[in-house]
Amino acid sequence: MNKYLLFRRFTQISILLLYILANIYGINILMGDLSSSLLFGTIPLSDPYAILQMWSAGASLATTVVVGGVIIFLFYSIFVGRAFCSWVCPVNLITDLANFLRRVLKIDNVSKKQPANRNLRYWILGLSLILSALFGLASFELISPVSITHRFIIFGFTSGIGFSWALLMVIFLFDLFVLKNGWCGYLCPLGGFYSLISKFRIIKVKHNEEKCTLCMKCKVVCPESQVLFMVGKESIPVHSGECTNCARCIEVCQDDALNFSIISLAKKNKES
Repeated sequence: MNKYLLFRRFTQISILLLYILANIYGINILMGDLSSSLLFGTIPLSDPYAILQMWSAGASLATTVVVGGVIIFLFYSIFVGRAFCSWVCPVNLITDLANFLRRVLKIDNVSKKQPANRNLRYWILGLSLILSALFGLASFELISPVSITHRFIIFGFTSGIGFSWALLMVIFLFDLFVLKNGWCGYLCPLGGFYSLISKFRIIKVKHNEEKCTLCMKCKVVCPESQVLFMVGKESIPVHSGECTNCARCIEVCQDDALNFSIISLAKKNKES
C-alpha cells in the first residue's frame, strides 16, 4: 500500500487548495504563495532562498519577511530536511510522473552513468546569487518553474498560461527522455538550497542491514539514489541532505529494511 505516496499527494494538493481558497473565497488559512505567505493571517512564512536572492540584490527586507524566512529555514533544517521538494513543490507532480513513465517504458537504467553531475545545482545556486547582486533583482525567481507554476495555479494568470504549460512540458520531457530526475536532481537550485541546510535534520530514513536482501528496489525508485549508498553494507540513517524524505524507498522495501527514524533514537539504537 502506497500510504506515503497518498499522504504526499494529499499534502501537496491540500496546500494548493488552501492558497486557492484564500485567493478566491477569502478563507485566509494560508494566503499568498510559496515565496511569501501568511498562516492564519498572522504567522509569516517566506522562502529563505528567495530572501537570500533579494538580499544579494540589495533589496530592503521587511521584518515579517525575514521572520518568515527564519521560521521556514528552521523547520526544514531541524525537522524534515528537503521534504519541501517531495511534499510541497507542485513541480514534483510532473517529475514524479516522468520518473514513473521511465520505469514503465523501460527507459530507466539505474546502472547507466548519468551524463551530468549533481553538483550542477549548487553551481546554479551560486550563479543565481551572483546574478541577483549584479542586476539588482531575484534572478531565479523570474524564471523559477516552482514559483511560476504555483502562482499560475493559485491566481490563474491568463497571460502566462502558455508559458506555464510550456515550461512544465519541457521539464516533463527532459526528465522522461534526457536525464532521469534531471530537473530536481541536477538543475533546481531551490532543491540544492534545501539540500545544503538539511544535513542535520532529525527525521531521517534509516537502513537496517540485517533485514536487507539486496533487492535494490529502493535504488530504482529513489530520486537521489546516491544517498542510499549504505544499502547492503551497514545499518545507518541517510545523513545526506539530498534525501527528500519522500519515503519511496520505504514503500517498495518488502524486507522492512528501511523506515523513518528520529535521529536521536537512531543513535541510541546503534549504540545498543
